[in-house]
Amino acid sequence: MNKILVINPGSTSTKVALYLDQNMQFEHVIRHDARELAKFDCIYDQYRWRKTMILEELKAEKLDMKTLSAVVARGGAVRPMKSGTYRINNQFKEDCRSGYSGQHASNLGAILADEIAVELGIDAFVVDPPTVDEMQEVARITGLPNMHRKSRFHALNQKASARKAANTLGMEYEETRLIVAHLGGGISVGVHLGGRVVDVNDCYDSEGPIMPERAGTLPVGQVVEMCFSGQYDRKQIERKLVGQGGLVAHLGTNSLEEVMRRIEAGDRKAELVYEAMAYQCAKHIAASAAVLKGRTDVIVITGGMAYDNRLISLIRERVEWIAPLLIFPGDNEMEAMAYGAYRVLIGEEEAKNYDEHNYFD
Repeated sequence: MNKILVINPGSTSTKVALYLDQNMQFEHVIRHDARELAKFDCIYDQYRWRKTMILEELKAEKLDMKTLSAVVARGGAVRPMKSGTYRINNQFKEDCRSGYSGQHASNLGAILADEIAVELGIDAFVVDPPTVDEMQEVARITGLPNMHRKSRFHALNQKASARKAANTLGMEYEETRLIVAHLGGGISVGVHLGGRVVDVNDCYDSEGPIMPERAGTLPVGQVVEMCFSGQYDRKQIERKLVGQGGLVAHLGTNSLEEVMRRIEAGDRKAELVYEAMAYQCAKHIAASAAVLKGRTDVIVITGGMAYDNRLISLIRERVEWIAPLLIFPGDNEMEAMAYGAYRVLIGEEEAKNYDEHNYFD
């Protein structure tokens, strides 16, 4: 059997798990105190600190590291690239260090996985990083020739959920016509056609519905006015769009549980903003159906907010006329990474090289 170590660095935690083939043996979430994180000047400076905690966690599990077959990690914000499982190389690590497509804790994943794997003489992989780009050319065009839409989304969970949906339908993923909505800290709605995500909102850049911490798509004219009002510098504007937008801006919290408590207590403002988020999610799903020319096999809802039955009901009543819904709550990231590495280890899939044949600028 293949023993696969999975590492998933997040902004305030690091998840580690062990899989035997496709079966999870254990999973731990290492929480990181904000005061500890504040000691580091940049994300890259955290990697040795996080590595020490990972190894301590594995030691507590009495895991014999020498029995591992591979290490797989959540990919970072690297170059636009083809979907698949990638063998980590120096270029990938350098793009993670530099934050080629942005700074994010997931940039540490490949660095951590590769360092552990090299010490053991085994392979290190990443699976479907957030910069997977399969968009059709017509979907990239904007109203200005020097601007184009980018593909930055929850590729790992979207792809895994799409494969799960295809299996439920008794079809191959490459045969399906799906709309997948990941509802989490960020919200991405992807159009999956023939095994490719041919259109998706760039949730990294706050394109899309209202989100817990991101503003979503805004009236451009009002954004221009805000930028030139003299009240904000660039950093403040960026924080309004990502980090202090969405539910945080309206309600002062990014917690859906807190919003629900307020609604139950009779808070009409909380209810209206909550309904607006569901309304906008449904609009993006319905717009995605146009890309598929109305022929959609199923709509998949996934991510942490998919546990909220009330939110799902509000979305369902607006989009179920398009296609049936499948609900896969949670981010499924650990499982998706383990399965990606497993497919390579058993020869079902060939690992890609991170080079000019598989990425593009």
